[in-house]
Amino acid sequence: MTKELFTQLVSVEQKSLRRFLLALCVGNREEADDIAQESLIKAYLSSSGYNDMGKFTAWLYKIAYNTFIDHMRSARTMSPLDDAHTIMDRSSADSTFEYQELYQALDGLPPKERTAVLLFYIKGYSINEIAEIVQCSTDAVKKQLSRGREHLKKTLE
Repeated sequence: MTKELFTQLVSVEQKSLRRFLLALCVGNREEADDIAQESLIKAYLSSSGYNDMGKFTAWLYKIAYNTFIDHMRSARTMSPLDDAHTIMDRSSADSTFEYQELYQALDGLPPKERTAVLLFYIKGYSINEIAEIVQCSTDAVKKQLSRGREHLKKTLE
């Protein structure tokens, strides 16, 4: 893949990718932007090996999801002082955003459920596509969607 083609494909997907990551990060714009930037760098560095032009978006979302998971894992190993700072950031995450109530509900979901719900309902991916992106079985995705819907329903009522 050429640099020009990569730039062209990313320019089409960039806003959508950032919205997806913003929702995964439950409204924390700085965290979402950091993950988006890291994801795009990873995608660019591995773009020479990308061959399947029809699934660029799914490939990019897979990289972004894996980067998000890596970020969540590294957040678990932070010091208590860093962890307290993160909690304060989440509570003040973009309070003027019109979907703040939804972000708070999404924050209560485990990351796997949150990802499945966002990819299915916001991005419109099929269960098979989600399974490919998050690298699990279709049955696992179905369970994550079901649990995520139930948790959101209880939280938003």
